[in-house]
Amino acid sequence: MRLTVIGTGYLGATHAACMAELGHEVLGVDVDPEKVAALRAGRVPFHEPGLPELIAKHTASGRLRFTGDYAEAGAFGDVHFVCVGTPQLKGSEGADLTYVDSAFAAVAAHARPGALLVGKSTVPVGTAGRLAETYAGVEVAWNPEFLREGFAVEDTLRPDRLVFGVRSKGAETILRDVYAPVLAAGIPLVTADFPTAELVKTAANAFLATKISFINAMAEVCEAAGGDVGVLAEAIGYDDRIGKKFLRAGVGFGGGCLPKDIRAFAHRADELGVSLAFLREVDAINMRRRDKVVEVAREWCGGTVLGARIAVLGAAFKPDSDDIRDSPALNVAARLRLDGADVTVYDPEAMDSARKAFPLLGYALSAEEALQRADLVLHLTEWPQFREIDPARARSLVSRPLIVDGRGVLDADRWTAAGWRFRALGRPAPVGEGPRQGLLGEGKRKP
Repeated sequence: MRLTVIGTGYLGATHAACMAELGHEVLGVDVDPEKVAALRAGRVPFHEPGLPELIAKHTASGRLRFTGDYAEAGAFGDVHFVCVGTPQLKGSEGADLTYVDSAFAAVAAHARPGALLVGKSTVPVGTAGRLAETYAGVEVAWNPEFLREGFAVEDTLRPDRLVFGVRSKGAETILRDVYAPVLAAGIPLVTADFPTAELVKTAANAFLATKISFINAMAEVCEAAGGDVGVLAEAIGYDDRIGKKFLRAGVGFGGGCLPKDIRAFAHRADELGVSLAFLREVDAINMRRRDKVVEVAREWCGGTVLGARIAVLGAAFKPDSDDIRDSPALNVAARLRLDGADVTVYDPEAMDSARKAFPLLGYALSAEEALQRADLVLHLTEWPQFREIDPARARSLVSRPLIVDGRGVLDADRWTAAGWRFRALGRPAPVGEGPRQGLLGEGKRKP
């Protein structure tokens, strides 16, 4: 089939490349000329494992092309997928639908009769119905995405489910043809009305965010009561009604999806007269974990971080990504910098993005460089490279062997055996651990 993909950001570029991999002819459309030029040359302007190879493969074969011309897209496509962003609206918890509305208007103005417009963006419930009524001359469907950054290619080609929000059998048939190779592999399909299809995505994100904040709330209780949230999570995770995924306590979630999606969901529910107040507490718990890391850093630096050298391992909001949107790591780093700390950040993929967004922070070319003469080390993004750091070698680089594991994945025994004082959120400090006097001595600034 001939497909267009409107918007070539993270979702759109991935969807376009994967649709070409499934055998379709695909035209990616974007209003940013630089992005179009980069993709035409086979360059991906963000980090996603496996995607550059897929784009290079299908741009070379001619199956995948990119343009900035909506008229060309309208003449080309049988099915148009809208994959633009829905950021948080300024001054509100709600979603900004400017890009969605603009994309649908532009495509509808040029689409051929009988073409299908398919939304993939995460939108407030009711959006698909509104767009279908606005553009009655074309057919609209909704096909929410469920991509995990770092696994987006796998999640597109071999998803755990497909959801079609449709109003006609014809639209369902077209989408079945689009995804025929995926469905042939036995992937479950859920066909729904528009509101349900929209709610599947927002409900899924809300549930995941709630599970993460639940275990972080338990970490708060463990910290107050002297318990161990790691052992607690293991024990409750054996219950198959609960499961072990997303039960690792730490500094919390970030990124361009979960934070803004749960706020938009609660906001839209309010408009519908339904209270989802618990999602605001989920959000509050998540933000409190960042506060906790800042609090521990101050505590371990003697009540103030003024003049302390702090190494932050991580800038991206999660590993296998260069996405720094709402990154807990950079939020903590920036707050400590404002408090007077000398902060040096290292991340395997997100350095360029971090420098542009937070130019006042220091940046290192390697983890070892970041650790040089550090008074405190904060592990805030769970890259595999950081788990492989040799604690003995690391100790020889720092001024003081103090580390806070904000992701709960480092081997505490290994680090303490190498002479480090080790702190993980929600877990009791080993006997004898913890600075009784400040690193800087009564809060005085280092010479």
